[in-house]
Amino acid sequence: METIKNAANYVAETVQGATATASKEANKEVAKDSNANVGTRLQAAGDAVGDKVDEQTHNRKADVHEQAAKH
Repeated sequence: METIKNAANYVAETVQGATATASKEANKEVAKDSNANVGTRLQAAGDAVGDKVDEQTHNRKADVHEQAAKH
């Protein structure tokens, strides 16, 4: 039963990591957009940094759950 739980958590964390990656990339594009106003660009840059942290956190958690599911 614990293996199933770890596998489900692995999938959930992997999906959340992928979502954070997509958000990070979108925010990076907004931050680079010279047609956007400075406030929008700064906000997007800050959001991209936060998304990167989320991405790494979810990916680490996914790795932990993956290893736990194997054992």
